Amino acid sequence: MPKHYTVSDGKLVLSLTAAPEGGFVVTSPLHPELVTQGDEISECFANARDALKSLAQGRAKLARQLKALQSLHAA
Repeated sequence: MPKHYTVSDGKLVLSLTAAPEGGFVVTSPLHPELVTQGDEISECFANARDALKSLAQGRAKLARQLKALQSLHAA
């Protein structure tokens, strides 16, 4: 059974699961769509922050697309 850890840097809470091949699978209880990996805890936090930025960019793009569709349907 893989070991699970919950870690925080005061700003971000991560759930780390030991991966069979080494390192950790990284998720977040506060951001369920976040999934990444890392070999060291510092790398886990760096990769999680990068993933969160990408998720935010994706959400912003989707919001723009939805707004454009709503404008088309309103006309």
